[in-house]
Amino acid sequence: MAAELSAHHRRLAQQKREAITTAATELFLERGYDGTSLARIAEAAGVSKSTLFKRFPTKAALFEAIVTESWQRDAGDAGDAAARPGTGDLRSGLTSIGRRYADLVDQPGMTALFRIVIAELPRFPELGRMQFQLGKLPYFTSVRQYLESEHEAGNADVPDAVSAANQFLGMIANYVLWPRMLLTDWNPTASEIDDAVEQAVQTMLARYAPPGRPAPKPER
Repeated sequence: MAAELSAHHRRLAQQKREAITTAATELFLERGYDGTSLARIAEAAGVSKSTLFKRFPTKAALFEAIVTESWQRDAGDAGDAAARPGTGDLRSGLTSIGRRYADLVDQPGMTALFRIVIAELPRFPELGRMQFQLGKLPYFTSVRQYLESEHEAGNADVPDAVSAANQFLGMIANYVLWPRMLLTDWNPTASEIDDAVEQAVQTMLARYAPPGRPAPKPER
């Protein structure tokens, strides 16, 4: 019985947390970061001020949670080595990473998050640093480390893993994410996104597959 109550309380706590972060994101978009108070967020989320302040004592702490959770909604924490594919098959590894990244940046919340940061950056540069250090950087580091491991294992010729990771993620984001910043009707289909990932993988293989070892063909 105690275990059931504990599980019930955890579910309620998670529901309240999700209500708070969802309300905060919507209000940040509507009123701006500076124009949104914690009290207004509590009202929109349907929770008491004490409940919100207990979880997020400052607006910066709440925004930090939104950033972190937005970048960790794929299959595990991107900064966790266990979430990276194993070495041995460069095509398979890149495809796995590419699809996860496309799914991540394709979520509506990610577009909203970038819009908030860009709109408020002149007055609140710390929001940009937060977005980069808590979100983008850990994910980028994970991809860089994967490419380094393939290079060390002799499965890829990647002398500059930083540039290679930038190239790979950039090809995907440039199709999936960035058009959404300006085009409200940009909504590529799942098959179009898969094709964009496959094109990025093929480009990486053409550039970084080790000499003398033909890259495996994609599975049909």
